[in-house]
Amino acid sequence: MNSRLLLTRRLTQLLIGLFAYGIAISMMVRAGIGVSPWDVLAQGLSLKTGIPFGLITNIVGLVVLLFWIPLRQRPGLGTVLNVLLIGPAAQLGLWLIPQQTELWAEVALFTGGLLLLAVATGLYIGPRMGPGPRDGLMTGLHARTGWPIWSVRTGIEVTVLIIGWILGGNLGVGTLAFALLIGPLCSLTLPLFAIRLPEAAKASSEERELEGSAEQATQYDLREGIFIESDAASHDRVMRRATSSTIGANGPDRARPVRRADARTIAAYWLDDRLFGSARRGRPAPAPHH
Repeated sequence: MNSRLLLTRRLTQLLIGLFAYGIAISMMVRAGIGVSPWDVLAQGLSLKTGIPFGLITNIVGLVVLLFWIPLRQRPGLGTVLNVLLIGPAAQLGLWLIPQQTELWAEVALFTGGLLLLAVATGLYIGPRMGPGPRDGLMTGLHARTGWPIWSVRTGIEVTVLIIGWILGGNLGVGTLAFALLIGPLCSLTLPLFAIRLPEAAKASSEERELEGSAEQATQYDLREGIFIESDAASHDRVMRRATSSTIGANGPDRARPVRRADARTIAAYWLDDRLFGSARRGRPAPAPHH
C-alpha cells in the first residue's frame, strides 16, 4: 500500500472510530444505569449549566488539552479531532436514542454501548495519529512526575468522578461495569484494528506532524483500561536487555526474537503480581547451605 492510500485509510478509520465513540457514549447515557467517570463529570456540568451534554464534552476535552501545554506535549491530528468530533456525535446519539425505563432495555443498551465503545477505541487509536486528550494528560503527568501510570490515571478519574457525582452526574452500576470491563474489551479490539506502518511511513515528517508528540502505547493495562508503556519505552527496554551483561539476559550471543505478549499473557502476569508479588517481595532471602 502506497503512502497516500495508507494515510487515507488511517484518516478514514480515525473518523469512523471517533463518530462511533460518541454514539457509544450516548447509548450508555440513555441506558441510565451509570456512565464512565468523565461522562459523569460532563453530565453533572450539563445539569448545572444547562449547556448540552455534547458541547460540554467538547469543552471538557479542550480544557484537558490546555493542560498539555505545561507538560510540553504537542497534540496530533487524532487528538484535535477527538476534542472536536466526539461531542457532536454524542449529541446526535442523544437526539436519536430515547431514554430507557425498562431494566432489560437499560442493560441491553448499556451493553451495546460498552461493546461499541471498545470497538471505537480500537478504531481511533489504531491509526496512531495521537491519543485522546485525557490519555495524553495521563501519560504527560507520568513522564513529568515519575508517578506510576496507574496511580496517575486512578487519581484523575476518581477526582472527576467525585466532582461529577456532586454536580448530579449519573454514578451507578454501569460506572463499575465500565471500570471492570473496558480494559479487557479494548485489549481485544486494539490489536484487531491496529494499522502496521511501514518504515517509510514512520519516517515521513508530514505524518509525524499529524501524530503529534504524545507517545503512543504498545501495552495495555487490563485492570485500568489504559496505556502502560510507550513505543519509546518499549524500545529502550528491549535494547537494555539486548546489551545487558547480566547472566541470563539476552546478550548478543544469546539473542532470541522478541515476541509481543498477548492479552492472556499480560493478564496472567498482572494477576500473579497482584496475588503473590507483595508476598515474594517481603519474603526474606534463604540462608546459604554449607
